[in-house]
Amino acid sequence: MSSDDIPETLPAAAAADPFRPEPATRDEAPQFVLPLVVRLEKTDPPARTDALRTAARAVLTMLSDQRSLGDGEWARAMRDWEDARIRKVVRRARGAEWRKACALPGITVTGERAEVRVFPPVPLDGWPKELAKLQVSGTELDDPEPPPVPDGTGPVLWLNPELDMSAGKTMAQAGHGAQLAWWELSDAERTAWREAGFPLSVGVPEAGRWRELTVSGLPVVRDAGFTEIAPGSCTVVADHPALRRRR
Repeated sequence: MSSDDIPETLPAAAAADPFRPEPATRDEAPQFVLPLVVRLEKTDPPARTDALRTAARAVLTMLSDQRSLGDGEWARAMRDWEDARIRKVVRRARGAEWRKACALPGITVTGERAEVRVFPPVPLDGWPKELAKLQVSGTELDDPEPPPVPDGTGPVLWLNPELDMSAGKTMAQAGHGAQLAWWELSDAERTAWREAGFPLSVGVPEAGRWRELTVSGLPVVRDAGFTEIAPGSCTVVADHPALRRRR
């Protein structure tokens, strides 16, 4: 599914941020990772697009949770994570493994059928044992039917049509895209999105449309290239109506 590599992201027009691929002082800080666990029962796996949407919404839910802000119980871990490279790793669980993961502090977000639990950031070498033993790879997800094409009226995470990424890696990239959009919104725009339940779509545009999106000024996710794809590959464009209006 996903890997323990370091997907790097680069918001459009950002001069300095924690996702830039070149060496920075952030590399000298202790490194943390945001764990996400997707529930994958053998007999009832979620559809791929449902899992991607749910992972992105899980990241947004963690970013906006009161426990992640101010003096909240997760705020210090969130600040430590954001002070270093922004890493996300998706693992899978079923049955008793899922129940043990759900007993740890975190937030479970549900989609149509997908369930993703997101946890406060942990040190790279300090995963809770219940999560450390979960598998990162080995299970793929498919869409039983072609997902509907986003109509563009709401937030959309556009995926690079020329890349072939595993389900878990794509879930992490979708989370990056959602986070970049969140960072660029105003407080009022964030509040409106949160109160609406973080609606968003995931789509794969035609190649020509993808090229237009990558130079449109919208946030673009770029991968570090440690696994699956070449360094610097654009993986996701985060398209939100509020950001569209600013272009």
